[in-house]
Formats: sequence, structure tokens, C-alpha cells
Amino acid sequence: MSAWYEQSVFYHMYPLGMTGAPRENHLDAGLPVCRFSQLDLWIPHIRDLNFNAVYIGPLFESTSHGYDTRDYRKVDSRLGSNEDFCRFVSLCRQQGIRVVVDGVFNHTGREFFAFQDIIRHKWDSPYKDWYRGVRFDCQSPMGDPFCYDAWQGHFELPCLNLQNPQVRDYLFQCVEFWIKEFDIDGIRLDCANVLDFGFMEELRQVTGRLKEDFWLMGEVIHGDYARWVNPRTLHSVTNYELHKSIYSGFNDHNFFEIAHNVRRLEAIGRDLYTFVDNHDEDRIASKLKDEMHLAPVYMCLYTLPGIPSVYYGGEWAIQGRRTRTSDEALRPAISPEQFEKLHCPLTGLIARLGEIHRQEKAFCHGVYRELYLTNRQYAYSRENGDSLVLTALNNDPGPAALSIPLPPEITRALPLLGEEGKPESMEPIAVENGRLNITLPGNWGSILKLV
Repeated sequence: MSAWYEQSVFYHMYPLGMTGAPRENHLDAGLPVCRFSQLDLWIPHIRDLNFNAVYIGPLFESTSHGYDTRDYRKVDSRLGSNEDFCRFVSLCRQQGIRVVVDGVFNHTGREFFAFQDIIRHKWDSPYKDWYRGVRFDCQSPMGDPFCYDAWQGHFELPCLNLQNPQVRDYLFQCVEFWIKEFDIDGIRLDCANVLDFGFMEELRQVTGRLKEDFWLMGEVIHGDYARWVNPRTLHSVTNYELHKSIYSGFNDHNFFEIAHNVRRLEAIGRDLYTFVDNHDEDRIASKLKDEMHLAPVYMCLYTLPGIPSVYYGGEWAIQGRRTRTSDEALRPAISPEQFEKLHCPLTGLIARLGEIHRQEKAFCHGVYRELYLTNRQYAYSRENGDSLVLTALNNDPGPAALSIPLPPEITRALPLLGEEGKPESMEPIAVENGRLNITLPGNWGSILKLV
């Protein structure tokens, strides 16, 4: 029996942005403002698009962008209360949607109680060893009477000392609180590429005891993903390598780049969290040189090895680029009242891709086979048990005729995707002499069940 996350398609929510919450969380702001009432209205939309899991975050009390945590046991008051988030999770559950949250364990914000205690009591603080590199013979750039390690030199984000057993115990207690209070299904570990491996291994043990099918996914950009994805550490990491190869492979009309990356990662690729944009990356609709590539890009995302994720707004081809000083354009406010107006052909395609992904178990740990590859055309199959599905893609603006070699026992191909992204009652295509001969429209693709 496959784990729930191996069969999931994720919808990625950045709640502070999508609700238009204030950029700063002022200490004297008073009672929480329930913006979860807006987020609750997204749940039917997410279900209609055939997503069965959400990654939502950051969530916990912070000062600005959400990754400068102030209180690990309190939902950000710009979004609402703990009870409001409990209701959101319950509503997701009713729609068959799992919930994964952000775990920001590499660093805290400066308002976190332990850091404030060091400011007040200096070397007499019982928390002076909770942070890395604390020294009292110098001042920080923020004017503190001590120095400390900061994430990538951002001194508003002091780094926790995860080798300190007291810090680990505190964070594990917070995770236990999240599981018992909110009934979450997993955690996405922020900055997992720099987290202590011993900490992650112990976290895997702790969460496994608390909830058997609990999922741990780490944010990792570069490196050997197998260092993180293994039975001791994490279940998955963010597949930035495939992310890069997909958009550049389409922009450069070079499917070889995508295929090479898939082959290289095949040993662990079926477990990796795949995406084409997120809250830190330019929108895929802005990255692509040709907007007509959006459809085959999403076909690629849903059918290649991995656990696919769509960032909110992607279903409407929303654009956005980060600047040197701001990510705000990647995190726009969108009201549920706008859904109908924003609807476009890509919306329907993504819904249909989610339906196909759910129906065909080939996409859950299915074996990948490359069948046809040129710069502008690419075909591959996924197989798991009696589910064998072929995807053929064309990044050329003109039609392309493909003759794809198939195993001799295959006699027919049943189209699962019509030219508008809808299911079609098309006639099966006969496989002749061990080859499937099809013509793909320009900037499009085909997904076929092989029998």
C-alpha cells in the first residue's frame, strides 16, 4: 500500500500573500484578524482542480515575511487564531485534502523569547547557547551587545544551535503540539540544505512515533538529494534541478536537458517534490519565452517522476518576477471573488491533469522509460502494475509526427487528454509493428493509456 504522499498532487499556498495581510506584524496590533475566513473559501476550488494535499506556510507568529518566527505555538495573528487554523484543517479533511505546514527550524526572528532573553541578560541568559556563534566581545550589525551567526548574513534571522539538546527538545515539543493541536500531516523544512543532519534524523524518529504516515520534505536547492532523501532522514526534498531543466529545456527547445536530468535523478526521482514555480521563484508564466509552452510544461510536471505541486495562481497563468529587494510580486493577494474572472484554458487543463494523475497508479512510483527524444519532441512512459501511460510532448510551434517504439505486447493507445485539455471519446489508436504513430499539435502534448 502506497503512502498518502506518494499519491498526492499538492497545491502550494502562501497565506500572508494570498490574503493581502499587512507586511509587518506589529506587537501592539491587538486581537488576531481572521483571514482564514478567506482561505477557507479556497478549499472547494482546490478540490475542484483535483488537488488532494496542500502545503501552506509560513503560518506561525512572525514579524514580517513569515520566516522570522516569533512564536512557534501561535498562528500568525495577521491570519487568525489557532482555532481558525484548526477549522481550516478540518474543512480540508472533509474534502479529502491533507495539510503540510512550514517548519522554520534553522533560525528564528529577533523577537523570539530566547533571543530577547540574551539581549536582556547577555552571558547570564540560560538561552545563550540556543544560538550559533554567540560571542560577547563584539556587537552585531543590529546593535546587539553580542555577535551571532545569521542566515546568509541577514541579522534579523539569528541561527539556532540545533546541536543543543535543549533546542532540539523545544522544537520537537512544538512539532508534537502541531500534530496534536492541528492534526497536520507533514512538515516542509525550511533551509533543509543547512540543517543539522542529526536533528533531521531525530525529527524523523519523533514524528514517526507521533504519526506513522507523517511526511517530512526539505527545501534543498543544490547537492546530492540522496543525502537527504533516505530511510533515516527525510521522505522528500524540493527538486530544484528538475525545475530548472523544465523551464530552460522549453525556452531553449532542448528536451535533452530535461531527459538527462530525469535519468540522473531516477534513483530517487519518484520521491522528489516537483514544481515549476513557488514563493521564491519567478512565476513560470514569466520565465517562459513562449507562453504557449505553459500547457506542455504542466503536462511534463504532472507525468514525470515526482510528487507534483502547483503554486497558487499558477492555474490562471499569473505572472510575477522577484526584484533584488522584494518577492512581493510572486505572492499577490487574490480574492475568491476573482476565481471565475481569472479562469482560463490552463485552469481546465490542470484540473484534467489532476484527474488523470489520480486515476492512473502509474504516476505513483511508476517506472519511467524514455521512448523518444529530440530537441523538440519527447515521449516517455510510466508503469505500475496494470497501469501503463505514455506522455508525448512537442515544444515546436508547428505539428510534429512521432513514431514511438513500444513493447510488442502493446496493441492500442487510448487517449486520455483532448486538444483542449478535456477528456475525449476518441477512437483508440492502433499500434502497428510495435510503433505508435501520432501527430502532436504545436506546443501541446498527448497522454495515452497503453493496453
